Amino acid sequence: MGSKIIADVVQFSKMLRSLQDDCKDSCIYDEDVQILRVNGGKHLHNIYTGDRPVFICEKTAPQIDHEDDKMDETHSDDETHSDDETNHEVKIELGPQPLTIMKARQLLSWYTMSQNSIVSPAVSPADLLPPAVSPAPLLPLWVRCDMADPAGTTWLGAETACTGNKVSGVKLYAVTCAGSTVDKGAFITLDELKQEHKRRHHPSMMVARGTAQYSLFGSTVVENTTIESQSSVTVDFRWSHVETILETPPLSSMATLNIKVSSGDMRSPMYLLYKELEFLQILADGLRTGETEWMEPVETRSAVQMTREYLDELQNTVKTLQDQSTKEAVKVKTEMGTSETETEIFNSLMERGDLDFIEQLWVRMRNSVTSYQDVGDCLKMVIKALQYGDIKPWIHRDSSSSLSKLILQSYHHQMDHVSLTGLTPVHMLLEMGLDKMRKDYINYLIGQDLTTLNHLSYYLSTVEDLQEQVIRLRKLHHLLEIMVTCSTFLCLPYDRLFFLTQLCLQYYKTCPYDEDHEFKLQIKPALISHFYQKEQAVSWGVEVSSGNGPREVKTSWLLSDKPLVEHIIFETDETTVNGDSEDAAYFTTMVCCSLVNFAA
Repeated sequence: MGSKIIADVVQFSKMLRSLQDDCKDSCIYDEDVQILRVNGGKHLHNIYTGDRPVFICEKTAPQIDHEDDKMDETHSDDETHSDDETNHEVKIELGPQPLTIMKARQLLSWYTMSQNSIVSPAVSPADLLPPAVSPAPLLPLWVRCDMADPAGTTWLGAETACTGNKVSGVKLYAVTCAGSTVDKGAFITLDELKQEHKRRHHPSMMVARGTAQYSLFGSTVVENTTIESQSSVTVDFRWSHVETILETPPLSSMATLNIKVSSGDMRSPMYLLYKELEFLQILADGLRTGETEWMEPVETRSAVQMTREYLDELQNTVKTLQDQSTKEAVKVKTEMGTSETETEIFNSLMERGDLDFIEQLWVRMRNSVTSYQDVGDCLKMVIKALQYGDIKPWIHRDSSSSLSKLILQSYHHQMDHVSLTGLTPVHMLLEMGLDKMRKDYINYLIGQDLTTLNHLSYYLSTVEDLQEQVIRLRKLHHLLEIMVTCSTFLCLPYDRLFFLTQLCLQYYKTCPYDEDHEFKLQIKPALISHFYQKEQAVSWGVEVSSGNGPREVKTSWLLSDKPLVEHIIFETDETTVNGDSEDAAYFTTMVCCSLVNFAA
């Protein structure tokens, strides 16, 4: 019997060691257990803090196969199906599956024995490697449980405790959960939690620390209807000396904003600028694929008509170029204006009174073109007017588009021949838009003293191909979406906006475009107290701890508006009361820790 246990321990620990040292993502143990190597913080949802990798053991999920029967009846013409759709297998993968509590305890006992070098030489981790190699402790192990025991256990976990370079013991964790309830009388009291910790660990001194998260911006509920949003701004609080369950975080707390903003939110003051960028992206995709899905035009007049009228205006006007630019800026502002206060403020900040000829032409064309023919015809008219000297337009000195070079050449009556065939007109229009939108972003960021041209050099470079330039412009747009959200909706002060700008600029210099990335910003709670002090927390927790370093042990109790485990379906309390005084329904989670010391 003993030799069988030792053999199982050796086999299990070898598999864990292989996953750890070879940086594999997963493996199957004994047919029914799947072992994953994952980021602990992302998969254990507030139960385990930190971004270090962990092992997760779960039941191997079976795949359910469905074979579609061939249909005998004849389909109508509008119900066409390809041959490979009529008889195929669909494999449905279930979510994470828990193991029994007995199996979980067995796996944790094997993990613990494998880390105890004095249990048996056959089990010692040093014997699992060449003699010259000193093995690193195994990563923490967490096992999904089916909650079938009286305590309602959902996770069992273990991690090594080290003294110096030597494993001196193992910390064992047990996580229990309960379904949601609005009955605060059912919650544990702080004294009861401290007594539970004292019963387990008999400490001479304990510390109670609090954590809480509030949602400041995101999906909203209007008349019992949820308006979904991909953007969210939450704030995490941490503080010491908790006095009562569900207390509001004090102003002395440490607060961190978690900012995730998606472009295209119709509530954003940036929405119209996003639509302009969207058109730019359509042009870039058209160059890359050879096919363009044109947007519905904003203007009722045709692109050719608008371009013709603009050229006539330039030929006939007696006003100065500066007056023309100011007039156009007012026109664009009028077209963009809405009744939204935040949008009006943002538009006033983004407004430019120095739109040159190419930028004004871009505004007209992007609101009206619906085909390659439109783009080509408009540019032909412009180039013809330049060749005949009908117009001598003003452009920015730093313009880099092909059209700007032709305009400069027209000043000296020496224009290169341009063949407006194939994708060349779209290429020229894309350059025009890139130039204009880069200046829009510079106007805001520099005008608000959020950065300098030197820090923007990566985003403003025209050396790269057009596809890369569009990618960098999208990054700059996303940065601006973040800034506008934090300034207009959260009213963050200048120093925090400046720091966040530098954070985003630095991130996007080395990282790909990612709207799911959460930017984190330290902030003083007093700056956002009016947002959260009268709101209910999304999650709230208290942690009672004692001991120091590797001997520190904790007992935690957590409240959350969503369950913290994925492999259990909980019942929801439906007795919530409608109205402004509605109490939040919380799921409860308790995490208990025990320290097992190995004999020296």
